[in-house]
Amino acid sequence: MDTNVLVSAFLSPLGTPGHIVSVALRGQLQACYNQAIIDEYEEVLSKPKFRFELSPEQIQFALKTLQDAGVSCNISVASVFPMIDESDRVFYDVAKAAGALLITGNMKHYPSEPFIVTPRDFMLLPNV
Repeated sequence: MDTNVLVSAFLSPLGTPGHIVSVALRGQLQACYNQAIIDEYEEVLSKPKFRFELSPEQIQFALKTLQDAGVSCNISVASVFPMIDESDRVFYDVAKAAGALLITGNMKHYPSEPFIVTPRDFMLLPNV
């Protein structure tokens, strides 16, 4: 999950991203991550501008739960093509290395690949 999906989930828990994150937190969806992704999640969720009213402990609990239910993935070779936002590269590389879907609300930040989907498109997949 791209960071924007996680942020959207906390801003609107009843929306599609909220449902996806809820499913991941319950262990019904394995989120793929590495330490760089966890660090970005923590950094962004801790920004005051989002006003989640989450305590540092709640953020840590959510991130630990995602990690416990998810799959840690190492990137053996980083991609090298130009990206609009370099901070998005890690999400692309982890999803590609894991053979997983990349769920993002910022499709324009990524190359056109069949494994990159919007939250809405993810929810339309069978068995979701």
